[in-house]
This record gives sequence, structure tokens and C-alpha cells, in this order.
Amino acid sequence: MCGICNREKPKGIHLYTLFICCDCEQKMIHTEPCEAEYQHYLDKLKNMKQTTLYS
Repeated sequence: MCGICNREKPKGIHLYTLFICCDCEQKMIHTEPCEAEYQHYLDKLKNMKQTTLYS
């Protein structure tokens, strides 16, 4: 399940515990900081949780 669009997608990337589909990844890459969607992507990325590394 994509953490950005909340849809089941077969391909994408994993950032820590957040899955981002290829479509959303491309949209994020091509969004300029002055666009309204940019803040939406930032808010969604804040949901990402970093896993704890045990050594």
C-alpha cells in the first residue's frame, strides 16, 4: 500500500517503513517547492518511521 496515494501498487520503493509507488515517486520528483502539492508530499513523508538499529 502506497503511503502517499493509499493505493495497492506492485512496484515502488521502500523508505524505512514507508512504501512509495513509482507513480507517486515520479510526481514527487517533478514537484517544485512552490507548488501546493509539495506540502502534501512533505506531510505524507512525516509519517515515515525510522527503524531502530541494534548493534
